[in-house]
Amino acid sequence: MQQPNLIPDYSFLERAEAAGPFNAAQCFQCRKCTNGCPASFAMDLYPDQVIRLAVLGRKEEVLQCRTIWICASCETCTTRCPNEVRIAELMDYFKEFAIRAGVVPAQPQVSSFHQSFLENVRATGGRVHEASLLPAYWLKAGQVRSKLKTGELRNEIKQGLKLLRKGRLSTAPTLIRGKAEVKAIFRSSK
Repeated sequence: MQQPNLIPDYSFLERAEAAGPFNAAQCFQCRKCTNGCPASFAMDLYPDQVIRLAVLGRKEEVLQCRTIWICASCETCTTRCPNEVRIAELMDYFKEFAIRAGVVPAQPQVSSFHQSFLENVRATGGRVHEASLLPAYWLKAGQVRSKLKTGELRNEIKQGLKLLRKGRLSTAPTLIRGKAEVKAIFRSSK
């Protein structure tokens, strides 16, 4: 991680709240979010620390931490919060903000998956299509060559064919009713 800018950016949280609202300023550091987080063991900062840094205007530290990329968005933290801080949604906002700001992700593979997932949902009109998501992720993360070298790609294809034969993997995305609404969400998020 590069050396963070020490000058606080207090407008950082204001911009986040305008996009949310996430109620981050309501956090009184009880740590219920962190204590319930199933991914905290892999984080460099705990969820409550990320919230505190955001409140303090320490934008660079928030955007450069691994935590925002490791967050699984399971919403355990949000559910446990006594002040209704929407922590999981705020972590997603920080990911998107980091991408738009050109910050190099601390977890590039997670960032690649995040982008592949969103592109897949956008392309299919609202549903994830697993059969196209995984290859798109491999390409974006640059894993195809290593999977070819190790033979892992052949094993993955075999597994995919088994799932296909058993009817557990579809060749076409499942259509949903709210395609127009999904398109509107993606348009408004640009």
